[in-house]
Amino acid sequence: MTPTLLTSRSLRLTLAAAVVLGSHVFGQAPASGPAPVKPVPPPGVQIPGGDRAELEAGVVVFGKDITIARHNLQAKPEMLALLPDVMIFHKAVDWALRYDEFFNVKQVATAKHLLELGNQRLSELRAGKPSWISATGLVPRGYISKIDGSVQPYGMVIPDDWKPSEKTPRRLDFWCHGRGENLSELSFLDQRLTNKGEFQPAGALVLHLYGRFCCANKFAGETDLFEALENAQTHYSIDPNKLVIRGFSMGGGSTWQFGTHFAGLWAAVQPGAGFGDTKEFMKLGLTPERPLPPAWEQTLWKWYDSVGYVSNLANTTTVAYSGEIDGQKEAADIMIRFARQEAGNAHPPMGELGKVAPGDGSPSAAEARVTGTAPDLAFYHVIGPQTPHKIKPEAKPEVESLVNAAVAKHEAIPKKVRFTTYTLVYPTMEWIKIDGMEKEWERADIEAVAGDKTVKVQTKNVSGFTLHRGITSANIDGQSLVPRITKIPSSVSFHKSNGKWEEGPLPSATAPGKTSVVCGPIDHAFMSSFIFVRPTGQPLNAKVGAWAKGELDHAIGFWRKVYRGDAPVKDDIAISDDDIKYSNLILWGDPSSNKVLAKIMAKLPVQWSATQLAFGGTNYEAAHTAPVMIFPNPLNPAKYVVLNSGVTFREQALLNNADQTPKLPDWAIIDLNTPPDAKWPGEVKAAGFFDEQWKVPAK
Repeated sequence: MTPTLLTSRSLRLTLAAAVVLGSHVFGQAPASGPAPVKPVPPPGVQIPGGDRAELEAGVVVFGKDITIARHNLQAKPEMLALLPDVMIFHKAVDWALRYDEFFNVKQVATAKHLLELGNQRLSELRAGKPSWISATGLVPRGYISKIDGSVQPYGMVIPDDWKPSEKTPRRLDFWCHGRGENLSELSFLDQRLTNKGEFQPAGALVLHLYGRFCCANKFAGETDLFEALENAQTHYSIDPNKLVIRGFSMGGGSTWQFGTHFAGLWAAVQPGAGFGDTKEFMKLGLTPERPLPPAWEQTLWKWYDSVGYVSNLANTTTVAYSGEIDGQKEAADIMIRFARQEAGNAHPPMGELGKVAPGDGSPSAAEARVTGTAPDLAFYHVIGPQTPHKIKPEAKPEVESLVNAAVAKHEAIPKKVRFTTYTLVYPTMEWIKIDGMEKEWERADIEAVAGDKTVKVQTKNVSGFTLHRGITSANIDGQSLVPRITKIPSSVSFHKSNGKWEEGPLPSATAPGKTSVVCGPIDHAFMSSFIFVRPTGQPLNAKVGAWAKGELDHAIGFWRKVYRGDAPVKDDIAISDDDIKYSNLILWGDPSSNKVLAKIMAKLPVQWSATQLAFGGTNYEAAHTAPVMIFPNPLNPAKYVVLNSGVTFREQALLNNADQTPKLPDWAIIDLNTPPDAKWPGEVKAAGFFDEQWKVPAK
């Protein structure tokens, strides 16, 4: 009943222009066997009819008032930019009503309180006197996501001595929350109004991430951190050299991910419990009941498995926490094992539950340094003695002393950078950016040591890179180069040609290749702006047409419940030049039913007629087969087109955050004679990756 304007693409663009990413808290234990596919979030409870009617009426009026305010504030962009701080309260109550997400009757009072707060903020905004922007303590905020135009909340904890006029930037700590299948926007805002959280460092700002609900901050949940930070920077003076990432349980897994993949951003990485990989955490491949998944899915574990990126922690300081008898102590133990392997110990022992070997950590900060890792990898492990899945109060000051010390000594621009990645989804560490890989999904490494305007670089599986610092000479893999410059540049690029390094970016001949902008796999398209493009024509085959419609409907519903947004949907005949310029296009249907797909079909690596589907040298019967793939948009190669797929994990993966990983690579051929289920869109007849030039690899 809320005006649709509140979630429309027009509101997103208006605000973007004005402003010019049970089990409430514990991370889940590894499953011991096949589990039923229960809904996440679960069904809500019935609330009294009178309360529902009152809330529904209040939501309608509040929504209309927001729409009117949006119009009236067009001439006041500084006030319009604050409208998401109001909209978060409307969405929290509206969605709880619309999707039956009251999980306790007591939440009725919470909903009424949030409506009251939202209306109060709106009144202040219309009067030009928004009090919350100068408030200390617990302050919920919101932003409009560039991904789908949805309003997303986050929570700030503002120190009592903070002043709106202050210019000195402050340290900012991010907090990633634990697993909460009931953590709707209603629940999250209630927490952000009543609970300061586990840690409140003196003088520091703390930003509590919603992270798009319960996805362990993956995919759109990962982008949420950067969008929340961008928004917070417009309101608060934040020191970019004093950022700390921390969390516990599911949030500990998130912290391992953020910490290893973006190590150069953090003065300190402070995970508690959680998980560092998929295979070992989920105990896969050990019994017939828990087999390994297809090879392509195992390759895609390299996207989020933190263990493969552990060497990146040399660019920061890691302060892990574990309860001694917590099953999720395994996360730190595994990360320690992999860190020791990086240092040359091929077979280090694995830590054990309930035991702490010498050099594996300590309850005392003074003795918590992990031994056996590379000398430049500062890894501490604080232990809560005989503690299950919680943060022991006595451990907090030990953790804080180590984090504070790390922040104090953090180098803004380090001379040495170590960088490991497996995908161009993650191309940057400190002042190094990898522009191209010789083979994606195989390990790529760069180690760079800067001197006085010189740099020594060693690489592996890298075809091009850029150094964002001024140099007059470079030694790359033993080859000396002097850039052709008249003055010291702020950045310089190098690329390989016939096995030798040359100055300059990757040549234009390789422009169609995989880059950090377009590198696949399918799920990468849903980490930036996208549009579901609905077909309006008749399909080549009725079965394929019905399947595509069903999968589109599934993708829309799945996005809403998992990533807490309304997926943008437009008819194929309504796609504009701006849509092509700014968004990834998710094309549903076939070349007959979808006019956008028909327009670009000749430039895609698939041939599709009413009788035959041809791909990679293999022919399939088009009557019951459909392609799923990602590819650079021929109309704008800086964006993607995706055929017939939303995010590639489905309902089964929602049961365990370690399983929320990509299930399909760059392309797949789906046999529709097998109907979609909780894991697959049909029978996967074949699947794989395009090569670095977006070609189908030879068999």
